[in-house]
Amino acid sequence: MAVCDVCGNQYDKTFTVSMGKRSGTFDSFECAIHAMAPRCAHCDCRIVGHGIEDDGTFYCCVHCARSAGVSGVADRA
Repeated sequence: MAVCDVCGNQYDKTFTVSMGKRSGTFDSFECAIHAMAPRCAHCDCRIVGHGIEDDGTFYCCVHCARSAGVSGVADRA
């Protein structure tokens, strides 16, 4: 059985997530998010959805991007 890179749990249904040159083995999406999801540059939360990227900087939402001075972003209405 494989072992989760985050919690060390041995599990028969682990999976691998690859992102660019990084990859990891996880037993849950919670562990995968903890290890792989980027953090918002403004509020530091994990970005689980699409988020917003501005010049290589990631934000979780329009509010955080605007608060950091990013212009020209809008929520979908």
